[in-house]
Amino acid sequence: MDQAMIETPGKLSQLAEIAVRIGVNVQRDQELIINAPVEAVPLVRALARHAYRAGARDVLVNYTDQNLARIQLTEGADPIFDHAPTWRYNGITRALQDGAAILTIAGSDPNLLAGCDATRQARSQKAHALAAREMRGMIGGFRVNWSIISFAHPAWAQAVFPHLPASDAVEQLWSAIFAASRIGEEDAVANWAAHVDQLHARAKKLNESRFAALRLRGPGTDLRVGLIDGHVWAGGAVTTPSGIRCLPNIPTEEVFTMPHRERVEGTVRATKPLSYQGTLIEGIEVRFEAGRIVHATARTGEDIFRNLIAVDEGAARLGEIALVPDASPISRAGLLFQNTLFDENAASHIAIGRALGVNAPAGSLEGVDGANDSLIHVDWMIGSGEIDVDGEHADGTVMPVMRLGAFV
Repeated sequence: MDQAMIETPGKLSQLAEIAVRIGVNVQRDQELIINAPVEAVPLVRALARHAYRAGARDVLVNYTDQNLARIQLTEGADPIFDHAPTWRYNGITRALQDGAAILTIAGSDPNLLAGCDATRQARSQKAHALAAREMRGMIGGFRVNWSIISFAHPAWAQAVFPHLPASDAVEQLWSAIFAASRIGEEDAVANWAAHVDQLHARAKKLNESRFAALRLRGPGTDLRVGLIDGHVWAGGAVTTPSGIRCLPNIPTEEVFTMPHRERVEGTVRATKPLSYQGTLIEGIEVRFEAGRIVHATARTGEDIFRNLIAVDEGAARLGEIALVPDASPISRAGLLFQNTLFDENAASHIAIGRALGVNAPAGSLEGVDGANDSLIHVDWMIGSGEIDVDGEHADGTVMPVMRLGAFV
C-alpha cells in the first residue's frame, strides 16, 4: 500500500463515506457497481465497507488496467478498432435497469496515450460510445443514482507534480483531492449539505432570470450561447425519478444548463488544457456558426480534438454550458489537475456533444427543440478571472452575471 495512503486512512475513509452517503447515496438492498483502476484497491475497499454499512445488497467491482488501452493501440490489428464488447455494456445496463447504483473512480495517467495513432483512438472511442449508448443515456439522464470520485493514481500525481519524487507527488495529490472534496473538516457531511444548498440557490436565481442567451467575453473569447426555451439550470445534487438524491460529481462547483444546438455564435479560447482519453490537448480555439464548430485549432493534440468533433454530427455542437466562479477552491489551489473532473470545477466550461436531460423542462430530452444529441459529452474550460458573462433576455435587455470570473 502507498505510504501516503497509510498516513491518511481517516481521510480516505471519510472520502468513501461522502461518496456512498452524499455522492451515489446507496439505498438499503441496492446493488452498487464500482468502476475502478486496479491501483485504487484501498479506496474500493473503503467504499465497500461504507456501502455495506448503508445496507447495500452487493458491491460489484469492474477493475481496469488502463495500460491495456495503449497496448491495444500499438499492438492490435487494424480491424479491431471498430469493435467494442457490447456484452459488457449490456450487462451494466441490465443491472441499472434492475435498480443498481453506479460509482466511478477517476484517476489515470493523463499522458498514457501520447504518441498513439489518433485515427485508431477515434475509431475505438466511437465504437465504445456506440456500444455504451443505452448505459450512458441512463446515467446522463439521471435515471439512476450515480457519482464520480477520484483516486491519486501515481502516474497522474507525477504529471501534476513532475518535480517531486513519486511518493511525495502522490501525497501532494491526495492532499489536493481531499481539499477539493471538502474532506478533513469536522463534519464533512454537513459541510457538503450546505455547499449543495448554495449551488441550488445559485441555480434557482438563474432559473428565475429566464435568459434567452449568455454572452461571454474575454481574451480570445466573444461567444453568444443561445439557450433552449424553458431551459433548467442545475447544480449540486440531482433527484432520480425513483426519488433518490445523488451528487454526481465530487468535487463540484458548477451550475449548468442547456444551449440550443443551433444558437451558438462566435469565438472561444480554452483557458485550461483538456485531458482526454490519455492525451493532453492544449490551446484549443474554435469558431461557432449557427451552433456548429466551423474552425478549430489547438497547440497540441489538434488531431485528437478534430477527430473528437467529427465523431458524429452533434459532436461539433454544444450540449452544456456551466458557470464556475474563478474563486472556487479548486481554482484557488493553483494546480492544473489534468483531470476534467477537477479542472472543470476550477473554471466555467462548455461541453461538446450530448445534452443532459436534467436541463430540459420536463427532465427528459425527448421532444425538446434544440437539444443536441451525440455519442460524446466532453467538457472543456473557457472561464478565468478575465472572463465576463452577461445574460440576455428575449426583449434585448442585458443583465451582468459574472465580472472577471466572479458572480455579481
